[in-house]
Amino acid sequence: MQILRLLITVSIFASCSALAMDIQVHHAHVRAVPPTAAVTAAFMEIHNTGDKSRALVSANSAVADAVELHTHTKVEGVMQMRQVEQIDLPADSITLLQPGGLHIMLIGLKKPLKVDDKVLVSLKLDDGSLIELNLPVRKLEPSSHMKGRMKGHIKGHHH
Repeated sequence: MQILRLLITVSIFASCSALAMDIQVHHAHVRAVPPTAAVTAAFMEIHNTGDKSRALVSANSAVADAVELHTHTKVEGVMQMRQVEQIDLPADSITLLQPGGLHIMLIGLKKPLKVDDKVLVSLKLDDGSLIELNLPVRKLEPSSHMKGRMKGHIKGHHH
């Protein structure tokens, strides 16, 4: 039944916007945190296979009171997390959302998330299209496989 709903959703979005099909999400997950933690983060690779730059403008999930787009920035020699208005997705590139960089914060968790739980997260793109994801909760592993990968072609953020 879920596959049928997904196919219907995809076909509706495809008819609304061919651009949405240029955006694909890979290796997405939510970080497992202790049961008392009030926040966690979602990480993923966002592939823009199209020839037009796009942007992720917001995210939403019923498991948290608030969902925000964030980055880490060095301020006076100290790494600080900052909310960003959008995450740019340059044409024909991969943008990494990973620890220490761009990521999606889930703030005010409504219940503890256990390893292998699934978390529904909706990504909203700049054209209004939505990408619905069912993300597994995973323990944070050392990101050696990410370090060897292409660094995302992330251009400046617009505020």
